[in-house]
Amino acid sequence: MTHTSHPGTALITGASSGIGALYADRLAQRGYDLILVARNRERLNALASSISTRTGRAVEVLQADLNNRVELAQVEDKLRQDASITLLVNNAGIGTHTPLLQSDVEKMTRMVELNVTAPMRLAYAAAPGFVARGRGAIINIASIVAIAPEILNGVYGGSKAFVLAFSQSLQHELNGQGVRVQAVLPGATATDFWALGGLPVEHLDTSIVMRAEDLVDAALLGFERGEQVTIPSLHAEEKWDAYEAARRAMANHLSSNTVAQRYTVVN
Repeated sequence: MTHTSHPGTALITGASSGIGALYADRLAQRGYDLILVARNRERLNALASSISTRTGRAVEVLQADLNNRVELAQVEDKLRQDASITLLVNNAGIGTHTPLLQSDVEKMTRMVELNVTAPMRLAYAAAPGFVARGRGAIINIASIVAIAPEILNGVYGGSKAFVLAFSQSLQHELNGQGVRVQAVLPGATATDFWALGGLPVEHLDTSIVMRAEDLVDAALLGFERGEQVTIPSLHAEEKWDAYEAARRAMANHLSSNTVAQRYTVVN
């Protein structure tokens, strides 16, 4: 895909492999320059060299562990100071299939810091500049467990529910200010995410596992169409529409100065 105007620079977290690396490749093909953020400098350098050679785009590497507040702050500073950045892709994250009672609480805390605190702080760093310039976008990678938390570990599901709710709130708050926000909800995807969480993807039912390339291509098509929430594996789009319609219809009835009748005591 070619563009006649330069779309700017995309900063992508978790960019050294998997979904993040594919976003880097696809966005470079769409004309974006890149800032690639991850812990593994060797992988980042190799990816940056490959993408730059193939696409001719400028690719900068920013090594950072987003669980480290000092290094996270360096990425925040980059987002505040580099006015060329027009797109933030909050992709970095970890997960697990291990049930809550069998999980280490310190590991769960680190998960919350990476899945919740980091994307929140990076969005806070990027959004003011986007609003001031009247141009920008944030893509937050959530998960289907944001709306189906029973599927996997509850801390993971809760962290991705935050990402979805945060994205929807930003969509509402930044509406009309030139800033777009998309939440992407992948289902099971063929990346090293599963192996890192202790369950190799080869152990999953192949009928539920999507290729990472297909996931990213679908998500970017949804982004280009202006979707606020993209669920690439949901074939029955009307089910999401009904879910959202029900949620919005209920919203005006959630706060009242009287107790619902079902909770009143009948003498």
